[in-house]
Amino acid sequence: MSRSTDVRGLIPVLATPFHPDGSLDTGSLRQLVEFSVSAGVDGVAVFGFASEGFTLTVPERAAILAVVRAVLGPTLPIVAGVSATGTGDAIDQCRAAADAGASVAMLIPPFMVKPSPAQIVDFYGAVAAGGGLSVMVQDAPASTGVNLPVPLIVELSKLDGVDSVKVETQPTAPKVGAVIEATAADFLVLGGQNALFVLEEYTRGAVGTMPASEFPDLLVPVLRAYEAGSLAEARAGFNRLLPLIRFGLQPGIAWSIHKHVLHRRGVIASTTVRAPAVDADPATLAALDVILDDLGLQGLGQLGPEGPGQLGPEGPGQLGLEGPGQLGLEGSGQLGLEGAQR
Repeated sequence: MSRSTDVRGLIPVLATPFHPDGSLDTGSLRQLVEFSVSAGVDGVAVFGFASEGFTLTVPERAAILAVVRAVLGPTLPIVAGVSATGTGDAIDQCRAAADAGASVAMLIPPFMVKPSPAQIVDFYGAVAAGGGLSVMVQDAPASTGVNLPVPLIVELSKLDGVDSVKVETQPTAPKVGAVIEATAADFLVLGGQNALFVLEEYTRGAVGTMPASEFPDLLVPVLRAYEAGSLAEARAGFNRLLPLIRFGLQPGIAWSIHKHVLHRRGVIASTTVRAPAVDADPATLAALDVILDDLGLQGLGQLGPEGPGQLGPEGPGQLGLEGPGQLGLEGSGQLGLEGAQR
């Protein structure tokens, strides 16, 4: 059975856990993947901007994919970020990711020397032809400095092997809608930006979203409610989650915020980030604690005697029948008659 390239639904971009000395923590990574799977994700992504992919070595990338492949199972898609600045390196990164078990390459355009539109088309065409993976265009000009206007994305969508796009250009929802209107029905359009405008993007026709990885168990009920036509529940759940979403979008400290949430939830053992990322300051973390308290997440899943990321007897991501993110009727965090939590 082959691994899917269908990138619909919730596909979180996994944080990369490190030990306090900065080395790769594969034990915490395993717990993070288990946490994601138990939450009901539709796939995962690695080596994205939220993964600190810019700090990872070639052996670390292979080790990460080995863990993810083993835990995720044989069918859910694995999206591997590729951020090479040249065509040859991008093809090599794609081939290495394919050999290690990825099924989709999330490819940013070359950015060290700003390419022309024709050069961008040539770049994506060559990587799609030679990289051995289905290609997702990552439209993230705030990070790359390279704009991908809608007509250019349309041209990219016509290339063999370029099958999807992750739109992160603000405002995202109008661009999602414009790309969908201008491309073939089988070209998949997803949102990013930590799911900040996910409901608006879905309304415009997006088929998936790729936020950070600390709240999949809270976002799944929102998306399920939306897909079921329970729009008021979806909006209520999203609005409750919104403070945490926006908190993880702060430039420079977003990587730290993602990891502090995961650590506070008992999923990873350390909040260590690699330079040039920096840790959030104490006042910022105190504000984060208020948000987690409001969501009922503070103190859940404390690290236990069984090692990093142990979330108690019910397993990773399980918060009990009446805890945050459950589809119930009674209490905060319930996607029922009295408010939706995600």
